[in-house]
Amino acid sequence: MKPIVAVNYKAYYPYSFGEHALEIARAAKRVWEETGVTVILAPPATELSRVLSVVKDTGVKVYGQHADPLEPGAHTGYLPLEAFREAGAHGVILNHSEHRLRLADINWLIKKAKRHGLETLVCADVPETGAAIAVLKPDMVAVEPPELIGTGIPVSKAKPEVITNSVELIRRVNKDVLILTGAGISSGEDVYAAIKLGTIGVLVASAIVKAENPYNVIKDMAEKALEAL
Repeated sequence: MKPIVAVNYKAYYPYSFGEHALEIARAAKRVWEETGVTVILAPPATELSRVLSVVKDTGVKVYGQHADPLEPGAHTGYLPLEAFREAGAHGVILNHSEHRLRLADINWLIKKAKRHGLETLVCADVPETGAAIAVLKPDMVAVEPPELIGTGIPVSKAKPEVITNSVELIRRVNKDVLILTGAGISSGEDVYAAIKLGTIGVLVASAIVKAENPYNVIKDMAEKALEAL
């Protein structure tokens, strides 16, 4: 299986929006064409359709950053899963440390996403939470210590035991789920280390989104990911 580089655009201004959001998408498309590595892009909801148009007919996937656990209706400002299905998204990130959900809601959303043909990448803060989420059978679990997010200090170096413990606990309950890690991932070397510790890839944000040249960063991460397998 090809490694995964998932890019969470978050809501950095101006980086996550407009032309820069499309530049990241074009970079991801180019890296996919050159390496075959799976690249997942999670732009703000306002940028979904434009990012999808850039990567159309490629292997680059586009996810929503969050979905709300509710049925469509009178819910101003909320995002039900149907919104992402209709937009053409491939999946959705759930339970990011910046947008937490209750375990019962995660379970509800995973089941509903499957019915709608949407993939799920569910975040966890510690190995035990990752294992609890893995029981619910999402497509991917990404373990990210929140204290390292945005620091530039990679979890693969600062807390490698978080990755190894996560892999061990998650595999006890789910042998099929894809395991990612994130928090502070800044370079290809960080990605290489994360995969060597047992993951299939990484969840990255500012290192790519705020980069002067997103292509160079994504390409470096993709190449090092391939080397690690």
